[in-house]
Amino acid sequence: MTRVRRGYIARRRRKKMRLFVSSFRGAHSKTIRIIAQQKIRALFSAHRDRDKKKRDFRRLWITRINAAIRGTERGVYYSYSNFVNDLYKRQLILNRKILAQIAILNRKCLYSISNEIVKKEGCKEATELI
Repeated sequence: MTRVRRGYIARRRRKKMRLFVSSFRGAHSKTIRIIAQQKIRALFSAHRDRDKKKRDFRRLWITRINAAIRGTERGVYYSYSNFVNDLYKRQLILNRKILAQIAILNRKCLYSISNEIVKKEGCKEATELI
């Protein structure tokens, strides 16, 4: 039987896979079969957790806004859900990320926004809270 000279394509493919998992420990960075499994798993986790990261940040922003709105030093107890609902009624386009940054950096600005919403006559529920 004649000798078959293998090409470089398979070696190049494996080398590329090894570069991806070079920081993994043990057989996860040495054995080709396990490398392939770990690469699939890592890419799947990265894809799944990108969406989870968005959810987690949204939860964080909502918590920060709620904590700032319910501030006891104001004396007015105004809930997050009422606040966002009134924002939509007034057609103020501020997303939760920006509102959370305002809540952290300049709380008085957030109070002035909520006071303007409360003063509006269309928001009867908010005025009942005061």
